Amino acid sequence: MAWVSRGLRGSTLEELVNRTNEQYAEKKLALIQKIPTPITPVRMDKDHHQITLAYFEQRSTVDYIGAVQGIPVCFDAKECSTDTFPLSNIHSHQVAFMKAFEEQGGVAFFLLFFSSEDIFYYLPLRQLLIFWERMEKGGRKSFRREELEQQFYLPRQSGFFVPYLEGLKMDLNLRD
Repeated sequence: MAWVSRGLRGSTLEELVNRTNEQYAEKKLALIQKIPTPITPVRMDKDHHQITLAYFEQRSTVDYIGAVQGIPVCFDAKECSTDTFPLSNIHSHQVAFMKAFEEQGGVAFFLLFFSSEDIFYYLPLRQLLIFWERMEKGGRKSFRREELEQQFYLPRQSGFFVPYLEGLKMDLNLRD
């Protein structure tokens, strides 16, 4: 897969999540790291010291990984401009990694940003798997916002850019 101009897609969401992770680290609530996707530069703009064409060296697994109060977590952040989220935005190797991560006692989830509505959503892996398995059985290759569980919409009032620990807390409570 080549990368030319797609590098800025989702960068606003990524910046908000990165700033939230900094806030969580400062308050000693969580330690989460962004996992860089390894690339091989093919073409460089020498005047501006920028990569203009590159290839991904390997498939990335998740965007973020770390620990929250001793609980291993991994997640991927996805942006969607409509009320329908295409499952093609998620890759089977990501789902496989997240399933294996949870089998090892961790918690895997997706952070969704519905940009047209300016809404953040915490999507537990188990909920994504319902849509994923439906797709694999020949069903819809997307899910609609109205199919999502209302309780996992993330509130704005907590003082964090993307308060995903609120979703994680609810997710953990439902697992007990």
